[in-house]
Amino acid sequence: MGVVSGGHGQQPLGESEVFLDFQSRLSRAAVVNRSVLIVGERGSGKEIAARRLHYLSPRWQQSLVTVNCAALPPSLIETELFGYEQGAFTGANKTRKGRFEEAQGGTLFLDEIGLIPLEVQEKILRVVEYGTYERVGSSTTHEVNVRIIGATNADLPALCREGRFKEDLLDRLSFEVLFLPPLRERGEDIILLATYFANKMALECGREATIRFSDEVERQLLSYPWPGNVRELKNVVERAVYRSDHPLIECLQFDPFKNPFDPIEREERTPAESAPIDLARFEEAKVAIEVRYLKEALRVGGGNQKEAAKLLSLTYDQLRGLYRKHQERLQEEERAD
Repeated sequence: MGVVSGGHGQQPLGESEVFLDFQSRLSRAAVVNRSVLIVGERGSGKEIAARRLHYLSPRWQQSLVTVNCAALPPSLIETELFGYEQGAFTGANKTRKGRFEEAQGGTLFLDEIGLIPLEVQEKILRVVEYGTYERVGSSTTHEVNVRIIGATNADLPALCREGRFKEDLLDRLSFEVLFLPPLRERGEDIILLATYFANKMALECGREATIRFSDEVERQLLSYPWPGNVRELKNVVERAVYRSDHPLIECLQFDPFKNPFDPIEREERTPAESAPIDLARFEEAKVAIEVRYLKEALRVGGGNQKEAAKLLSLTYDQLRGLYRKHQERLQEEERAD
C-alpha cells in the first residue's frame, strides 16, 4: 500500500485516484461493526489496510491480534485460534489462551484466510454466528466479542466451488470486500513511494543529500509491472540507494538473483568486437533472441501476454504472432527447466 510512520504504526501513502478511492471505502467500512475481507496481490499492503481498519473503528483502544495462516501448519491453526486445555494432547502441559480470547473486545486479523482447514472454518462460523467457542480438549463454552478481518490473494468464491471454503462462512465474512489496487495501477504513486523509500534508506545509510531519480530510472519504475507490488518496489529502490555513491540514481536492478556468472550474461557483457560473428547463423541467432526476450517478458509480466506485449512495446496481436511462431521451442525450454 505504501506507508509512513504514524501514531498507530504505519499510515498509507498515495495520491492516485484509485488509491484514494480505496482509502475512502476502507474508512467507511471501518466504523461499521461487521466483518471485512481484504483482497489483494502479494506485497500490496493487506496487513497495513487491516491495521487502518482497526484503528479507525470504535474498537481502536482494544487489541488488534494478527494470525498469519500461511505461517502455521494446518494442524496447528485450530489450537492457535481457540487455545487448548491442559492435557488436551501430548505436550499440552498447561492451559493456553487462543487468539480469539486475546482479541476480546477488539479485532482479529486472519491473514491468508483461504488456507484455514474446513473443520476450523466450521468453528469460526460458530463464533461469527453465536459469539461462542470451546478450547481444544474442553466442552466449556466461552463467549467472545471480536471483529474479524480476513485477507487473501486467493479467489474465495472459486475455493467455495471447489469445496475448500465454506460458503456459509464466506457469506458472513463478506459484509464488505475491499480490493487493494495493485501498484501497477497506481500511476505516479510509484514515484512518490520510490522517493519516500529512497530517502528513508539514505538516512539509514547516514547520507544527507536528497535522493533523485534519472529520467530513465523513472521511466523504468513506471513501466515495470511490479508483481511483488510495494514490497518489491521498496527492495528495488533501497538496493539502488545503498549501492550508489551519488544522490542521483541512474541504475536499478529488478532481479537480485540475476547471476553475473551465467554464460548468457557473460556473453552479453562481452564487447561485440571481441568475438567473431558467424554470419551464416543469423536466423538461428534471431530466433534465440526472440525466444529469450519472449520468455523474460512473460516472466516479468507474471505470465500475462498483454503485460508482456507492453513490456516489449508490441501490440497484443504482434506478441501473439511471435508466441505462436516460437510456441514449440518455448514449451521445450519450459520442460527442460
